[in-house]
Amino acid sequence: MIPPEQSKKVKEQLIQQIESTFPEDKKAAAIKQIQEMNETQLEEFLIKNNLIKSDGTPTQETPQKCIFCSIVFGDIPSTKIDENEKAIAILEINPISKAHTIIIPKEHIETAEKIPKEAYELAEQTAQKITSKFNPKDVQISTANLFGHEIINVLPIYTNETLESPKNQSKPEELQELQKILSKQSPEIKIEETPEEKIQDIKEINEKNTWLPKRIP
Repeated sequence: MIPPEQSKKVKEQLIQQIESTFPEDKKAAAIKQIQEMNETQLEEFLIKNNLIKSDGTPTQETPQKCIFCSIVFGDIPSTKIDENEKAIAILEINPISKAHTIIIPKEHIETAEKIPKEAYELAEQTAQKITSKFNPKDVQISTANLFGHEIINVLPIYTNETLESPKNQSKPEELQELQKILSKQSPEIKIEETPEEKIQDIKEINEKNTWLPKRIP
């Protein structure tokens, strides 16, 4: 059975992730369910959701049930602002500061040493974008491990915010507005006509489709 002190810590982590990732209409019920669990029920919940093995050790099959993997695969809704081959960037729905963003490796990474360089590159690009759009004093980039999945926090500092600062619930319309500002925009590609295409255009211009003034004798 999970010791009481460990049970409290696990519940806090579960509730934190529910607050960060669950839809508003399901959040309160999920948090209440976690809060009311005793140690035995909590252990059964973790085993059932493949977060630990029956002997209490972390499972290696977590990717199928991990909250962050569920976000990557689209099973849990999120507000994505960018991505690359190895990671995605989503807005924190309960941010510490404006444009607080989480970088999630697309593979289930269990230690910070295994985080791909592409995830850090995405974090740096996101920090630069936040800096150019909102002009914070600084942007803190730091790793965290929740449910055995390493993530990267990109936290804009406007006053003296830290990862321990209180979180604020964002409204859907606020997240959508930030998404519009920060989402990666693909420039419109202008394709130049080849000489052959230009010649074809000239060939198609004739007396039937082109108006010309009458010649004056």
